Amino acid sequence: MASPSNSSNNGGILGVSNKTSFGKCTVTSKTSTGNITTQPGTRVLNTLIVAGGGGGARTCGGGGGGAGGVAQHNSISVDGSTNYPATIGGGGAGGPSFDSGPTESMSGTNGINTTFVVGCTTYTTTGGGRSAQGPSSANPGGSGGGGSNRDGSGNPAGSGVCGQGNPGGDSKPNTGNTNDAGGGGGGSCGAGAAGTTGGAGAGGAGLNIAPLFPGASVSSVGGGGGGGSQELSRGAANPVGGGGCGGGVPGQSGSAGTTNTGGGAGGSGGAGPGGGSVPSFAGGSGVVVIKELNKASGVWSMQSQFSAQSQGTWPKFLSSATVDYLLVAG
Repeated sequence: MASPSNSSNNGGILGVSNKTSFGKCTVTSKTSTGNITTQPGTRVLNTLIVAGGGGGARTCGGGGGGAGGVAQHNSISVDGSTNYPATIGGGGAGGPSFDSGPTESMSGTNGINTTFVVGCTTYTTTGGGRSAQGPSSANPGGSGGGGSNRDGSGNPAGSGVCGQGNPGGDSKPNTGNTNDAGGGGGGSCGAGAAGTTGGAGAGGAGLNIAPLFPGASVSSVGGGGGGGSQELSRGAANPVGGGGCGGGVPGQSGSAGTTNTGGGAGGSGGAGPGGGSVPSFAGGSGVVVIKELNKASGVWSMQSQFSAQSQGTWPKFLSSATVDYLLVAG
């Protein structure tokens, strides 16, 4: 509990110690590794930390990559005019080969962690889980990768990190060489859907950050990638979070996770009649977003309020009250 202020130091008014922050609610997006510099009057901020999304496997029924981990931390104490380092995680690469060498070589890679350091505290989110093909199952991550399936060799989905994301969806098991359907990658706000006889699984839902961080470089983060399919319908990208859609039959190209959203990659689909290359996709890179708060707690003297108002640093708050009125002309 805060200790009372001495009346002689607080304009003759007794009250708790004052905690001020004149950040003007400024929102800053850090999209590449480097320092974030606070404004001179900032003492408190909120932050959102997003890791890189996972890559998809390069196979006919590739699962979607899991979204990078998403975490929000509120009311962090900072100093004004100070550099705070942010390391932005890249998205995981898609599987590098198809039907060349061991099936494990078709697997994607995990997304990279993102960190934000304030003093002695390091805030970290975990890179999204890859979709894998072969002896390994889809990897866990901030959100887990979706399960891949080819020629009946189905792989289970990966799990998510508690508080950062959700698991991916399992692939559809089958015993033939067709109708492979991968599971969707997990998202920060929902699990990836499993592949079924109707088609590949959709990616898990991400987080809409526009109300929390207005003016950020992106409006949503942490969407899982949709699964891919050889002959069935492909997995859709969730509309929230930047995940990629899965590949499918000819004419249905998949897509990578969106840059600076931590979106998971779409799973690869079938080559279609005549064979050919099966594309794979990479996850989206991460981001750090901060909001420098206006905050004035405690009891304030009229002199200190007048001084802050004169300098334009006193926090401004909009009333939430509503008023009904009627205007009548002559």
